[in-house]
Amino acid sequence: MNNVTLVGRLTHDPEVKESTDGTVRTIIDVAVSRDYKNHDGIVDADFVRCILWNGIASATKDYCHKGDVVGVRGKLQSRSYETDDNQKKYVTEVVVEKITFLSSANGSKE
Repeated sequence: MNNVTLVGRLTHDPEVKESTDGTVRTIIDVAVSRDYKNHDGIVDADFVRCILWNGIASATKDYCHKGDVVGVRGKLQSRSYETDDNQKKYVTEVVVEKITFLSSANGSKE
């Protein structure tokens, strides 16, 4: 079973790309706090790249901004690609099936 559920803050405004056939893709990075403090007494966070497609991609770009709290549910995806200098890079990201806008950065609910 491949299910991922995250709640966190957007680290930047959604990045939107539209292909020539009209397909919309939005990329967000979600900072998810860990449940514990590190040895310095600070709560660390994990930064998770999330990909959204078409309808939810458009809604996310319209309603979400840096600092907003969102909940995402989706599937983990791993892929690789080759850079211009022939190095192989590996990426793990969440392909989002559902996003919930929990609050905006200024504290109001969307």
